[in-house]
Amino acid sequence: MIIGYARVSTDDQSTAAQVDALDRRGCEPIYKESKSGGKAGRWDRPVLHKAIDRLQEGDTFVVWKLDRLGRSVKGLVDLVAEFETRQVHFRSLTDGIDTKTPAGRFFFHVMASLAQMERELIVERTRAGPNAARKIGRTGGRPRRMTPGKVESAEQLLAAGMPPRDVVRNLGVSVPTLYRWLPSSSRS
Repeated sequence: MIIGYARVSTDDQSTAAQVDALDRRGCEPIYKESKSGGKAGRWDRPVLHKAIDRLQEGDTFVVWKLDRLGRSVKGLVDLVAEFETRQVHFRSLTDGIDTKTPAGRFFFHVMASLAQMERELIVERTRAGPNAARKIGRTGGRPRRMTPGKVESAEQLLAAGMPPRDVVRNLGVSVPTLYRWLPSSSRS
């Protein structure tokens, strides 16, 4: 049996292109899943678990691309080692990997390493942007509702006896925001 597995990271993405490619390669059945592969281990993906449980000796497990199966080299290598133990073949269509051959097994290890390196580079670049912004004084995120001027105004209004509900209405903030910035010990 040739079992296909298609995965997208979010619900607003489509597995259609992957399913079409798997279908053309004769995969039946094709398991479809919408779950991130970045942080989730393979057992956090129930459809993948179900597909793997169905595999029997001599079957072939097919994915459209290696990163649809997993992100870490260790996870991919462990999974393919499990396939080898169970005498199940693995094929990745766009990466040209087929573990039926020694060259395919070697190529799998090379591609798994490259896939992990690519993922780590993406994470590195993603972190570089905010780090560079912090160096020039930008903090990111939503602007604070309570500016230093509003904190000072709130302290003065509360000291003058204005009720907190009137203070927050006047400043355009919520009561929890006011209390977060002016704990009860500073309001007396």
